[in-house]
Amino acid sequence: MADNLLFLCKAGDLAPNSVRKVERPEGALAVYNLDGVFYATDDRCTHGLASLSEGEIIDGEIECNMHFGSFDIATGQPRQSPCSVPVKTYRIELRGDDVFAVLD
Repeated sequence: MADNLLFLCKAGDLAPNSVRKVERPEGALAVYNLDGVFYATDDRCTHGLASLSEGEIIDGEIECNMHFGSFDIATGQPRQSPCSVPVKTYRIELRGDDVFAVLD
């Protein structure tokens, strides 16, 4: 297995339109299932010290539970203030039922 792949979850273990945190030493990631399409971002909000995986998914965006700003899950772009700095996104690779983030 390539060193730049991080196992996130089994596809069947993350319900549609939900998010979960995946811990790693370099910082946690949030993995999302939007109607069967998987995405991953850094878990930490760029505006504060909040965990995005504790937020709510609304129309393809993740709303931070601290100040209620939001980010586009697919692109990481801020959508609602006070968030103004994009959150890092990661390309997803599926191998069977396994969901991986490609770490660059």
